[in-house]
This record gives sequence, structure tokens and C-alpha cells, in this order.
Amino acid sequence: MAAMAESTKPEAKKEPVIAVRDLCNRFGEHVVHDGLDLDLLRGEILGVVGGSGTGKTVLLRSIVGLNTPASGHIRVFGEDLIQLSARERSRIEQRFGVLFQGGALFTSLNLQENIAVPLIEHAGLKRPEAEQLARMKLALTGLPPEAAVRYPSELSGGMVKRASLARALALDPEILFLDEPTAGLDPIGAAAFDRLIVTLRDALGLTVFLVTHDLDTLYSTCDRVAVLSQRKVLVADTLETVAATEDEWIQDYFNGPRGRAASYAFRDHSNTRTQEQ
Repeated sequence: MAAMAESTKPEAKKEPVIAVRDLCNRFGEHVVHDGLDLDLLRGEILGVVGGSGTGKTVLLRSIVGLNTPASGHIRVFGEDLIQLSARERSRIEQRFGVLFQGGALFTSLNLQENIAVPLIEHAGLKRPEAEQLARMKLALTGLPPEAAVRYPSELSGGMVKRASLARALALDPEILFLDEPTAGLDPIGAAAFDRLIVTLRDALGLTVFLVTHDLDTLYSTCDRVAVLSQRKVLVADTLETVAATEDEWIQDYFNGPRGRAASYAFRDHSNTRTQEQ
């Protein structure tokens, strides 16, 4: 895959920075996960997919500390988050950056103020310093300088995604969590955002946990794909291996009309790049 081929440190990917073991999530009588195991390897972009109700976002929220599992273990950087005190978890969670599906920007603040909030609250910067650094983060995601003083309501969907990504990068995280980052974007905007994710991963040495349903995103960005099904991770491997797995949902998803179209488009793009080189 392209993302894996372009990685500058493939040997580092063998080390799990997150190890989820025997995870159980339930809400009342409804069991979402039961005995779920999953590793996120250092430096990789892991795509997490699954049918409706399989708990993709619940899994993400459990790892970042927004949902308390019923049982199981979530080891991050070698420490079990579930066993840590709130203060100790906060120390670990400050090494995360999260882009929520809706962006979750403060509507009453402009972009530089939005991004300055975690810098002031968690890094202890003064407001002028925080806003200066916020403008740098906005530039990192491809937004023009004048966007810094605009409000979320004044932005296009693509600009909101980039601004939200800039805020997720505010504290220089080691792990970036993205929940449906291309949802609502047009194909051109989604493709540009996919390229940005790979560029930032390579430039900043990020590890990325990516929840998506976008097949183009899977093919163009992900080193591995994890499929949630039957309350567990059914398979987690390279996209080619996952797509060959004998499972009805996987076959319908990856080898249906849209899956084939995404695969052909990725191969054509890869062939074109090879010829150009």
C-alpha cells in the first residue's frame, strides 16, 4: 500500500503503542464489545471499520478516556489506563490528539482562540503566545493566515475539518485519533484531507487511529485495517489480507461495487506514480 511504502521507519511499526485486551463495553443490557483485542502499532495509520452498531466510535472513546469500559485492559505506552488514577490518566491523555466527527469547535471563539484553549489550559502558555502557536498549527493543516480570525460558522466543511485537526495537533500529540474525518466532504476535499493525514504522519512521526467508512480513505492512507464484527475485532491486517477474508460483510464492503471502484482507483494512481518516477 502507498502509505506503508512511503513510511520512513517501517521497523518501528512492530511496537504497539496501544494494546487493547479483552475489552467489554456495555450500556445497560446492550453489549457493544465483548473480549475485544486490538493493537495500534507505532507509526502506523490504522483504519477501523465495521457495520452500523459495531462500536467503532465507542472503541475510540474508550481508548481516549471518554467512556469507561465494563472490563478489560487498555495499555497505552505500557501503562494500563483503566487502572490509573484520574491524574495519571490525564498525563497520558495529553499525549493524544482527537478530531471528533462534528469538529467540536467552540462556536463563540475564532479559530486561533479555539486552538489556543488547550495550549493555555494544559501547556500553561500566555494568551499571546498560545495564539501565535495556534496560527502556526493552522498553517500546518493548510489553512491561510486570514482563517485564524474567522469563526466556525464562517467556514466551509473542509475548513472546519482542518481547523479541528489543527486543534487536535495543538499539544504536539504522539497519537492522533480521527473519527470519520472525511464525512461530509466532497470527493476533492476528502482526497486532499487524506493526503494531509499521510503527510502529517510522516512529517511529525504520528501514530494514527482512524475510524472511517470511506473506502478511498482506507486505500490511500491506511497501513492496516481492523474490522469490528460480532462484538470483537474480526481481523486486523493489511488491506489486501482483510479484503480476502471470508466474511459476508467484508466481502460486500471491500468487493462490492464501491470497494472495487476504490481499489481500481488506488491501483491506477499507484501505477501512474510508478511510471512518473
